[in-house]
Amino acid sequence: MHVPDGFIDAPVSVAAGVFAVGAVAVSLRGARRELDERTAPLAGLVAAFIFAVQMLNFPVAAGTSGHLMGGALAAILVGPYTAVLCLSVVLLLQGIFFADGGLTALGVNITVMGVVTVVVAYGVFRLLAGLLPRSRRSATASAFVAALVSVPASAAAFTLLYWIGGTTDIPIGKVFTAMVGVHVLIGIGEAVITALTVGAVLAVRPDLVHGVQGSLAAPLKLRVDGELVDAPAATRDPEPAPAHRSTRGFWITGLVSAFLLAGFVSFYASANPDGLERVAADQGFDEKVEEHGAADSPLADYGVGDIENARLSGGLAGVIGVSATVVVGTGVFWVVRRRKEEPGEEPGQAPRDRDRENA
Repeated sequence: MHVPDGFIDAPVSVAAGVFAVGAVAVSLRGARRELDERTAPLAGLVAAFIFAVQMLNFPVAAGTSGHLMGGALAAILVGPYTAVLCLSVVLLLQGIFFADGGLTALGVNITVMGVVTVVVAYGVFRLLAGLLPRSRRSATASAFVAALVSVPASAAAFTLLYWIGGTTDIPIGKVFTAMVGVHVLIGIGEAVITALTVGAVLAVRPDLVHGVQGSLAAPLKLRVDGELVDAPAATRDPEPAPAHRSTRGFWITGLVSAFLLAGFVSFYASANPDGLERVAADQGFDEKVEEHGAADSPLADYGVGDIENARLSGGLAGVIGVSATVVVGTGVFWVVRRRKEEPGEEPGQAPRDRDRENA
């Protein structure tokens, strides 16, 4: 649901841009509490993975496709503040280099796809996590529901902005019904991808999933009269500290997966217009689309301009995009992480610990 230039008027686009800048500023500060030496490169990987999966449009209805937004996935894996930064990096690179999402609409896209999806998804996930049993199955189910809800919420947010600053006089009720209706279907695909990814990470490295930190420690079991029962608290061994476990293998596996998805699988993605494009065509406001400021980019429309072979061109563009995203994202997150380590403090010391020492 990348909003192009021309759908939203200048005043609302500027206001959305100011809001997006504020959200990113708050997220930069909040991400310092979420990032450490392990999660900083993981956050860059999450951004690259989202970039790759967003290239995989899947059919949701006759003549309509959808793609992952990624807000729920990023929020659950690396935390809500870092997730906003992940989506902002992805949307910025997509807009500047791949002509995907308008440049004047960048604030709208960050607001709708990078803030609303994260806030709604993480709120739903934490609510369900508090109500359901603490298990991997429950966490995966919570991720499914959170992702499902976040997508139509994003569509509703776009409809609100269009109601305030749309460049075409169209009954807003029709836009709302069409946008939310098609994005509920897209949300199902988002939910499946998010649940599968979160479930896979939980199966191998639950310590790397921000949304369940400290909540999935399995109690020690004892067999008594042929039945398994929880061991008394005093006899339980302490849970091994996950900080000492290397993330190198996990990071390499994730990066290779992102390269394969963007460089090869993306060729088989649906060519049908996505939900916003379909609604815009059906409601008649697609005529307001303005030429993208980066239309002359050599990577515009996810292809390398001088390569005629579509498979090679698209695959190479995907590999370049994943590479750029992981480099820029990891660089941003390393800088954010290092800024929280003030002179004289121990690496990784939390701000609340510093405040307690200074009290």
